[in-house]
Amino acid sequence: MSRTADINIGNSQIAGAIGEFLKKVLESDEVAAVLVPHCPAEKDMILPRLITDPAHLQGAEPVSPAFALNAARMVSRLTRQSAGGTIAAVLRPCEIRAFVELVKLNQGSTENLIIIGTDCPGALQNADFFDLAEKHGNNAAAHFVETAFSDGQASAQDPKIAPACRACTQPTPEGADLAIGLFGLQPGPKIQVYAQTPRGEAMFEKLDLEEGKADEKRQTAAQDLIARRSKARQEMIAQTHAATDNMKKLADYFSRCVNCYNCRTACPVCYCRECVFATDVFDHEPVQYMKWAGRRGSVKMPTDTLFFHLTRMAHISTACVSCGQCANACPNGIPLAELFISVAEQTQSAFGYQAGKNLDEQPPLAVFQENEFQEVVGIENGS
Repeated sequence: MSRTADINIGNSQIAGAIGEFLKKVLESDEVAAVLVPHCPAEKDMILPRLITDPAHLQGAEPVSPAFALNAARMVSRLTRQSAGGTIAAVLRPCEIRAFVELVKLNQGSTENLIIIGTDCPGALQNADFFDLAEKHGNNAAAHFVETAFSDGQASAQDPKIAPACRACTQPTPEGADLAIGLFGLQPGPKIQVYAQTPRGEAMFEKLDLEEGKADEKRQTAAQDLIARRSKARQEMIAQTHAATDNMKKLADYFSRCVNCYNCRTACPVCYCRECVFATDVFDHEPVQYMKWAGRRGSVKMPTDTLFFHLTRMAHISTACVSCGQCANACPNGIPLAELFISVAEQTQSAFGYQAGKNLDEQPPLAVFQENEFQEVVGIENGS
């Protein structure tokens, strides 16, 4: 990071201060629209909104605990072809990582895009956020933010952040052009913006920001949080492995699955236009169900639920960014995030790969490496 700018909070809340910064961005000649989480008046559902009129930034919630969907897919839709102008997208770290993977898969482009990332203390699952909104009304997001950035999590009296967030070891916006630093800076009179790329530095020039000095408290607070999260992540992986280490346990793990495919729809890196499970491949003839039932005495309906999840693991474990949206979308509370994060950790470690970390690094299986997995294919010592 070569340049840092201070944004004075004054009497505003954090979201209001960031909103003023986004207004500057939108009013610059460089940006035609801003994509940012937004809450309409008198509503508690916060979703991405594409804004071209600065007046509509009223209601922007860039660091809200609501995380109804991973916006990487929205950015993908906006950048696959030219949108007629540059878009500034405000994204969480896991959304940035997901978008990086989508770009590698030719599902998006960074050409006319400025990514503005924020430090992220985590988010709530949908039901928990609605409970928080009912308790605190229009101040729910502000309440969460003020407590989250002072101690790393929301108040003990409020719902805990989602399991995936409790195990997230990448809470800072690596890969963003502009990073909004919040860790360790609250309570305080300012937040900071860091230029992390040449494109970010060019925006600094356009916005005429007040130069500042990077606050070391942010790095210390982030490191402390990552240390706690790393321990929680390893504990979660160990518990999940113990719960799924044979086929019977795995079948029990997915026993509540009803084949709604919400997890597939919510996953930002599950990008196939036509999924095999949406075709007639698994639309079995009635006689087939009767054969299975006759052979075993009975058959669970719907069938193929376990096979569906095993297929998804095989398809996306190298690209999973641990955002947890699969679990957030599950109507029956299956702990999908814990399992998919655990599988992805093993798969990506095997390839020496970290999804979403580096735009220039090709994903596993996309390139051939002569010396890869020699012990598997039976090649030793180059012979």
